[in-house]
Amino acid sequence: MLRWFEHYQVYHPSRAMDASGAELGRPFEEVSFQSLDGVELNGWFYPATPHSPRAHLGILVCHGNAGNISHRLELYQTLLETGVSVFAFDYRGYGRSQGRPSEEGTYLDALAAHAWLRRKGQAAPNIILFGESLGGGVASELCLREETGGLILQSTYTSIPDIGAELFPWLPVRWLSTIQYDTRGKLPRVKVPVLVMHGRHDELIGFHHGERNFAAANEPKLFWEIKGGHNDSLADRARFAEGVERFLKVVEAANLQHR
Repeated sequence: MLRWFEHYQVYHPSRAMDASGAELGRPFEEVSFQSLDGVELNGWFYPATPHSPRAHLGILVCHGNAGNISHRLELYQTLLETGVSVFAFDYRGYGRSQGRPSEEGTYLDALAAHAWLRRKGQAAPNIILFGESLGGGVASELCLREETGGLILQSTYTSIPDIGAELFPWLPVRWLSTIQYDTRGKLPRVKVPVLVMHGRHDELIGFHHGERNFAAANEPKLFWEIKGGHNDSLADRARFAEGVERFLKVVEAANLQHR
């Protein structure tokens, strides 16, 4: 029962697709691909605007713990407006992806999405990982397993035991927890530019989680305060987009230094 409770608190997948992906009114590709352990996964790929100076950059979206890729169209639109391509995928158990979510399973799913982008022709140093909430733990692990060009942590916890202990102070969460997603513990080993985006009014994952993640990250790094609560991070879309734009300039500068 404890394992069920833990799993239920961390993962809130939805199978219902509330959008087709075509709502953005731009070319996109619905793709199927397979994880290393044979799970069939689903994703949407939006190519960059033709002739964009950032057409060589791609953002891989690792979404949060609830819903699926069909619930984040405004995020994709905001990212696409910076001139990059965007690939959003569903973890196992979410949307049209098969299986049941687990910590290692989500890591394998992100690895498969990264491999799909590489097969698409995206150079590894030009793949920027966007981790939303739970996805920040997934994206930070992917940074350690594969070559990437940058890491964005939006409204991400330091670790699942940390947030669990805050939400359920009457339970011995740190002793019982088997799901870790230790974002802060991984950041000192991440060697690419990092953007931490967090809202001061985040009612689920407190602002201090963003501050601690930022402190653990290596340079070059950028902290960007966003508006709204945990589930309305695009409340001030212009502010959100400005943070991403500034970070992309940091990534571009870092790429120039390594040429």
